[in-house]
Amino acid sequence: MTIRFSILDQSIINPGENPSETLQNTVELAQLAEQLGFHRFWVAEHHNSDEIAGAAPEVLLGYIAAKTNSIKLASGGVMLQHYSPYKVAEQFHVLENLAPGRVSLGVGKAPGGFQPATDALQKDFAKPVRTFDAKLEELVELISHKSTTTIEAKPLPETNPEIFLLGGSVASAKQAAELGISFVFAYFINGEESVLKEARATFDQFQINQDTSFQLAPIVVVAETKSAADRHIPERESIKVELADGRRVNLGSRKQAEAYVKDIDQSYRFITQRIGAITGTKQEVGGEIKRLSEKYNIQDFVILTPIKSTEIKRYSYQLLSESIKEEVVHG
Repeated sequence: MTIRFSILDQSIINPGENPSETLQNTVELAQLAEQLGFHRFWVAEHHNSDEIAGAAPEVLLGYIAAKTNSIKLASGGVMLQHYSPYKVAEQFHVLENLAPGRVSLGVGKAPGGFQPATDALQKDFAKPVRTFDAKLEELVELISHKSTTTIEAKPLPETNPEIFLLGGSVASAKQAAELGISFVFAYFINGEESVLKEARATFDQFQINQDTSFQLAPIVVVAETKSAADRHIPERESIKVELADGRRVNLGSRKQAEAYVKDIDQSYRFITQRIGAITGTKQEVGGEIKRLSEKYNIQDFVILTPIKSTEIKRYSYQLLSESIKEEVVHG
């Protein structure tokens, strides 16, 4: 099986940097990814953060498209709960017209920030806000031109952008499969291999569109030695906050989870999850990627490398590209 590697960049603000420098680093990383032969470059969405500069993937994608030539691009992802599906469809139709065949629409369920940011983004919405599921169904209809309304999200492109749902649960895999869209399993948030196994089987069971794919998004750090790689992953667990109203929000560390619940006015509980991190030399990382690919029939890996040094991160991706040639067949 051909294995393809893509990069998910969160535009992390490194020590001593300003946001402008961080965003330029993201652009340059996309250019490097293109040079190294990576398949797709994804950009994330986070709000009201002192640590992450990527707040508007739809804007950043347009700029990156103008600064690159051929690499595919995607949002990883648009936090749909905050927006009108119609407006999102318009934005990605414009992007598809600007860079035909290169831009995909990744959608996430998470808020991408703490409650004050969510309140600011949604303060003009009628309450209660429509569910994420209802918005996602409408978005899929608008992008696929199957909307039951009389309005279309113009300018219509010649080719529809591919849609991905990003999630870390079996339920999300089932939802994507039933809607006929692709799915990216957020292994970097939920690294329990038993959940991955069930999600993969569920996607296959309910898949209605054979042109869609199941992709895996792990944390990957490659270095000259495994100990050197491991130093960049100080925590191996993430926290999911389960709220009394049924919502579940994935946070990174316990510190982030505790900060999140300070603005919550309902009961909650913490769920500890193991993250899916693959670290080591290029041979070790390539071997583990190959194992996961063969065991779960996965062709596409979306790589997140949260290294707080631009140079070391770039070197990790350079080594990863070499592991493709040595351990797997690069596509």
